[in-house]
Amino acid sequence: MTYAVELVQVTKAFGDYTAVDQVSLQIKDGEFFSLLGPSGCGKTTTLRMIAGFESPTQGEILLHGQPVADLPAFKRPVNTVFQNYALFPHMTVAGNVAFGLEMLHTPRTEINQRVAEALALVRMSEFANRRPHQLSGGQQQRVALARALVNRPEVLLLDEPLGALDLKLRKQMQLELKQMQSEIGITFIYVTHDQEEALTMSDRIAVMSKGKVLQCAAPRELYERPLSRYVADFIGETNFLDGTLISSNGHAEVLIDGIVKVIAAPSSVEQGAVVTVAIRPEKLNLFSLRDEEGSLLDADSKARQLEAEEGCVSIQGTVRESIYIGTDTRYVVQLTDKTQVVARMQNFGTRFDHYLPKGEPVLVYWSVENARILLD
Repeated sequence: MTYAVELVQVTKAFGDYTAVDQVSLQIKDGEFFSLLGPSGCGKTTTLRMIAGFESPTQGEILLHGQPVADLPAFKRPVNTVFQNYALFPHMTVAGNVAFGLEMLHTPRTEINQRVAEALALVRMSEFANRRPHQLSGGQQQRVALARALVNRPEVLLLDEPLGALDLKLRKQMQLELKQMQSEIGITFIYVTHDQEEALTMSDRIAVMSKGKVLQCAAPRELYERPLSRYVADFIGETNFLDGTLISSNGHAEVLIDGIVKVIAAPSSVEQGAVVTVAIRPEKLNLFSLRDEEGSLLDADSKARQLEAEEGCVSIQGTVRESIYIGTDTRYVVQLTDKTQVVARMQNFGTRFDHYLPKGEPVLVYWSVENARILLD
């Protein structure tokens, strides 16, 4: 199979510092692919090597099966959109979009047609005669996209293009970018440090740290089945429970702080290993161990009921903090002297009427498949 972009054991070193370390990726035609990681992880350097702005120290980069090591940036079938849109202030919107075609001496009739098509695609046709200073940040971003797309690149590279926008506009543009990419069908490679942004737009995401790709998968796979503690922690919020695997017969049993047994999804890890159990806050549910009169309920009896009726496992705990944040309430629950978890409960129906106060004894319960065993 020929890929739109393929990286084979690509390494980039700057003196003694290795910015990208043996990265291999296969990006399909028409895919929205994101490179996600914190500052300094190597994602932008990887993008710059694909664009031709940097050369790999080792390894190979192929565009549609063709090695591009000897091709300068201007000869590669890619265009790049940066966070700084770099629009020419003295030109109109149409002039900015047309500039690249004019440098290629494209016939004027074709330039006019392609500029009109590009502006229509980004919904900026009515602003063709305005200058950049007369546009909002989101509109300038659309012009930068049109300028990149008018050359009809095989691959569009985007280096944190939404970073300068405010939160509301950024969320709006995320949806527009994804819709636009689906309409035109070309490959997008998108660099971001924003996990939600990557999850919202991407077909697949490569999570990077210290120059390496730690996991590459679809958003749901990354979120639900992280392969490492780093990925689980970087993609969303996670409870981490450190302990020792004491049984792996059908499901994993982990002893936390030597006293609390946590049940998790099956694992190939050997018994006796020190492991981490990862559970997302929204995967945890809470049940009050007080009835309406305030009397304590039998925790063991309720735990057996939850297991029989819902297939859930549970641990006793005490609410230490209740934080109302509109759409949901976050509960900090003490399990042992050393261990707390955060549970996130949506505020809908009668659930808000059963708000759990500080000091409330509860059962924390979850489905076994939602607790994952991690080794690091």
